Amino acid sequence: MAKESSFDIVSKVDFSEVTNAINITMKEISTRYDFKGSKSNVTLDKEELVLVSDDEYKLGQLKDVLLGKLIKRGVPIKNLDYGKIEGASGGTVRQRAKLVQGIDKDNAKKINTLIKNSGLKVKSQVQDDQIRVTAKSRDDLQSVIAAVKGADLSIDVQFVNYR
Repeated sequence: MAKESSFDIVSKVDFSEVTNAINITMKEISTRYDFKGSKSNVTLDKEELVLVSDDEYKLGQLKDVLLGKLIKRGVPIKNLDYGKIEGASGGTVRQRAKLVQGIDKDNAKKINTLIKNSGLKVKSQVQDDQIRVTAKSRDDLQSVIAAVKGADLSIDVQFVNYR
């Protein structure tokens, strides 16, 4: 078996699922009693969620509802990077949550170090915001996938293009 096998480690967010989760969240808070008469709202602005509510407590409740819906839709919540809570117009508060896409340099370095320390005969190289792992043995690739899944990373990773 001279042919090498490979796969890519990526970190992506499905924006159609994010939009679905936002719609379901808005539908739920419109029917909830504790949000009656509230100015709570969630919107998607490019690659950023914007949460607006009456006060910090309701903003926390809104965030809990949204996170539950994102988890049900299969969106990785590790990829949310929350900004600070700021005052908005009309006496409301606003918080932005950036949806992180791609593997940054720190996490790429952490993953490469993990792969090198595994002692398997695999090669890994960083390509923009993803990592390509190649090996002659598919068993070694499966071991790398298991090791990366078990690692404590600050982002959620997916494994694509397995061939």
